[in-house]
Amino acid sequence: MGQIGGTMAKKHIVLVISGGIACFKACQLCSDLSKKYEVQVILTKHAAEFVSPVTFATLTKRPCLIDMFSAETDYTKVIHIELAKWADLVVVAPATANILAKMANGIADDLASTTLLAARSKILVCPAMNSFMLDNLATQANIATLCKRGIEVMQAETGFLACGDIGRGKLPVPSEIEAKIANLLLESQTLKGLKIIVTAGPTVEAIDPVRYITNHSSGKMGYAIAKVAAIKGADVTLISGPVNLETPVNVNVVQVKTALDMLEAVKANWSDHDMLIMAAAVADYRLNKVANQKIKKSEASLQLELVKNPDILQWAGEHKQAKQVLCGFAMETEHLLENAKNKLLAKNCDLLVANDLTTKGAGFAGDTNVATLLWPDKQESLALMSKTDLASKLLSVCHELYQTKNK
Repeated sequence: MGQIGGTMAKKHIVLVISGGIACFKACQLCSDLSKKYEVQVILTKHAAEFVSPVTFATLTKRPCLIDMFSAETDYTKVIHIELAKWADLVVVAPATANILAKMANGIADDLASTTLLAARSKILVCPAMNSFMLDNLATQANIATLCKRGIEVMQAETGFLACGDIGRGKLPVPSEIEAKIANLLLESQTLKGLKIIVTAGPTVEAIDPVRYITNHSSGKMGYAIAKVAAIKGADVTLISGPVNLETPVNVNVVQVKTALDMLEAVKANWSDHDMLIMAAAVADYRLNKVANQKIKKSEASLQLELVKNPDILQWAGEHKQAKQVLCGFAMETEHLLENAKNKLLAKNCDLLVANDLTTKGAGFAGDTNVATLLWPDKQESLALMSKTDLASKLLSVCHELYQTKNK
């Protein structure tokens, strides 16, 4: 697949274009990308009905590939394997419901889908379709499957659709896709050599052998931080309460249940780590006495005596070494910045991530967040973004703090 001349080879992108009306935007995307990267375009047969292969061949100075079997095929090479090996990144834009379904279910029946199945590079998918198709449970399940496998999925934009409807399903503008691509290709091992602890999920406090007290935390934010930290090269220890999430690759997971369990896990690891990011939603109280047997329903009311759990973040702040970075989280429903700033200072944190449960897109269990970052001397409000993007931003900030402390 060749390299350009000069002292440094450009990164290689395989651009897969599937058959939707948003194909016309892929022309601009391809043109922009070809100025910075080596780009090989694969059109599906339906995509070729929307935009001519000649357009992409002219823009990339390479043949635009469609068929696995054609008069021009070099059968001394297995083309989809060659493409998979060549690519530093595979981008699917636009990604129709059909190509998403193929990817999620391992279907490989044309050049585009076989290349995607063989790819070992990062993959970026940019869905574009009518909102009815996008919101269909099958499509959402397929997107969720791809996300769990580590494939990057950009959110479709909302606006005027080709069918005349107004809704979610537009392909993001090329500049946004290009920015995402640049971020993925520039992802370097910036955290290599650092040891990071991340806490995630809820804790559960038993009432009896059947019942317990907990909260709505899904663990998604903490798991996103652990995943991105590992990708950036860190040695990651994830201390996790009970969640229903896949373990991130290259992450050491310590499973805990109660707040006391989590405290002991943090105590056992904090002294020899560089950063601690406390994203877990730890129960503030536990039962003074847990019943040995199931409590039977007898009275009209039931009184439970609760005692305060140890404050893990405060303990970590009290035992923080000068070279270490401590980041806390604060979920509030009122007086967000005031409460968050007080927590930041009281717990001796270097950084605190604050979000308001009542803000749309910032609640539990979702894939997005809206946060404000607070330092002792300043703050920064962030827009709605995916938890993965917030994790990347947060880790960059923590790394800057670490570098400042360890000059």
